[in-house]
Amino acid sequence: MRYEKPQTVAEAARLLTGEKGLSRILAGGTDVLVQLKAGLVEPDLVVDIKALPGVRSIVAEAGGFRIGAAVSNAQLGEDKAVRALWPGVVEAANLIGSTQVQGRATMVGNLCNASPAADAVPALVAAGAVARVAGPGAARDVPVEKIPTGPGKTKLKRGEFITSIFLPARPPRSADAYLRFIPRTEMDIAVASAAVSLTLDEDGRIAAARVALGAVAPTVLLVEAAAKAILGSRLEDPALEALAAACSAAASPIDDKRGTVEFRKDVVGVLAKRAARIAYTRAGGQS
Repeated sequence: MRYEKPQTVAEAARLLTGEKGLSRILAGGTDVLVQLKAGLVEPDLVVDIKALPGVRSIVAEAGGFRIGAAVSNAQLGEDKAVRALWPGVVEAANLIGSTQVQGRATMVGNLCNASPAADAVPALVAAGAVARVAGPGAARDVPVEKIPTGPGKTKLKRGEFITSIFLPARPPRSADAYLRFIPRTEMDIAVASAAVSLTLDEDGRIAAARVALGAVAPTVLLVEAAAKAILGSRLEDPALEALAAACSAAASPIDDKRGTVEFRKDVVGVLAKRAARIAYTRAGGQS
């Protein structure tokens, strides 16, 4: 196994493109190092991207924030400006692992690991976050929801990797929230999860919404029907019930020892309702 620590994006892309065998990116390492130790992967090349320009920085951009691929979730949680604009995203990222893991784990790693139960990804999808993908060609921006294609799989091509995540600006009276259900009180994988991002008009009615679900399909789901169910409402009970029903209908979970299909479909609707209420209150709505 070769270990390389390139100093430029172009050098990293060249190394990844030129490797004929299996390659892995090292940023936080909380997934790849565990996989290596367990013998689940035996890469021919490990490319450490932490020395690349900007990957360990949080930068204000166009009213939002660009989060470098190697920014740890602990660093993200300490950024008051990001927390103020996107509290649900930060909360989701800060649910990943223990305090020690938080010091290394990254949102980009959580995204590229492509687990349907990833905590950061539903919140990023609800936020309309965009990944910047570098590679042998020109850099391109891809909506986060389009990166995972299935469990453990992404649409990234040979030589491509994500250098940053962009969290966009948002209008006044906007907020988000993320909730998950786990069997234990902490450090567990979501059985079902929901993220909701809302913008309210001057009358407290929902003018825009995005709803994303995790752990109930092969990839995180962006559920447009659920968002439409609450548009124009003040989250009255009929709107909330329609939201939950749309989420349950969209879910296509597996049946395993951690939760049945029926349980997951029901719980994801409940989580969506609760997350919507939290986001609504944070945005200044009066329930």
